[in-house]
Amino acid sequence: ADWSGFDEDRRHLARHQVELIEIPQRMGTSRKNAADIKMVVDALELAFERSFVTTIVICTGDSDFTPLVQKLRELDRRVIGVGVRDSTSKLLPPACDEFLFYDSLEGVEAVREAPERAGGDTGDDDNGTAPVASLDELVISTLAGMQGSGEEVRASTLKRAIHRIDPTFTESDHGFRGFTELLRHLAERQVVELSGTKRDPDVDLVTGGGPSKAAFDLLVAVVGDAGKKGAAMSGLKTELRRRNPDFSERAIGYGGFLQFCKAAAARDLVAMTWDDKRGDYLLSPSA
Repeated sequence: ADWSGFDEDRRHLARHQVELIEIPQRMGTSRKNAADIKMVVDALELAFERSFVTTIVICTGDSDFTPLVQKLRELDRRVIGVGVRDSTSKLLPPACDEFLFYDSLEGVEAVREAPERAGGDTGDDDNGTAPVASLDELVISTLAGMQGSGEEVRASTLKRAIHRIDPTFTESDHGFRGFTELLRHLAERQVVELSGTKRDPDVDLVTGGGPSKAAFDLLVAVVGDAGKKGAAMSGLKTELRRRNPDFSERAIGYGGFLQFCKAAAARDLVAMTWDDKRGDYLLSPSA
């Protein structure tokens, strides 16, 4: 920047040992492009000349930096982006390994203008936390996918996998101080099971209760009502949702209804066979 116009900020940054790069400006002009090019050159120089630098943080919300982020990741550098939520392009966060919104950083108080409401109430009902249902689905679906490959899943590994799916994910958006605290909350609600060390516990899907048991119980009940003739899988999901409109196999970690039904058959909860005449799977009560 042209730091001559930011005396207070310059003194504050200098006290914290931040190196300030001068980009002199002409009167009445803005040299944003020059600053952008300087950032790109410096980032690539770090990647090529300093192999010990493994993580690069880029503070911008400009999608023009997406090719730079992609190139740095090609060079085996971890890239963390930082930007203001309302002015960050939607194209940039998915390109990064992790993206932090400046407004959500600890110690930063976001300034919000509360909308005026009828009756003079200017309160804001939004507490800044993300929906719980979407959090459950994100954690469970990611965990189920990792367990499908037969690997043991640690909390730290799970968080890295979640960041690959959603680089903007941060537990603070959901009201938690750390990822382990978030997992303990989910464990209390019987969404996941934790074991092993307290610092980096093993994470498993709940097998004996919680949302997955309720979903399997619902499937068993519907299939049981069909009797020995069985129920075709093609119409089964509609019946489950008729009885429970909130039913979703994805919410408990399954990629599709077929995978959910196969999981039930593997647990001997139902019998599942292929019917050539119908061209569909047939589910019947387990023997």
